[in-house]
Amino acid sequence: MEELEKLVIYKQYVEMIYYMLNIVLKFPEKESNSLVQDIKKTTYEGLKNIIYAQKEYNRKARLSYLSQLDAHLKMLKVFIRIAHKKKYITSKNYLAWSKKIANISNLMAGWIRACLVV
Repeated sequence: MEELEKLVIYKQYVEMIYYMLNIVLKFPEKESNSLVQDIKKTTYEGLKNIIYAQKEYNRKARLSYLSQLDAHLKMLKVFIRIAHKKKYITSKNYLAWSKKIANISNLMAGWIRACLVV
């Protein structure tokens, strides 16, 4: 098994991507070129930050990637809140997606704490 695939945060993030891809299919077609694209781009950028952080040996650079991941997760929270307010997703979808983001955020926070211990 590849080193990356052993990371719990990576596994949970990929699961969130599958969830996101299924959910955005429910969005109105008029949103497919705006909110859906913003959600997808932000989600994929977050995954890229996880991959870069895992491959990085320099602690400061790793923390920088994790900081960027944090920003992407915060942006995702805003996007799904907008989707919920516009009734593109149900309350159940909103809660499930939010929980996935919260779990990933907790894992990321632990990773950041581990990086700060010298």
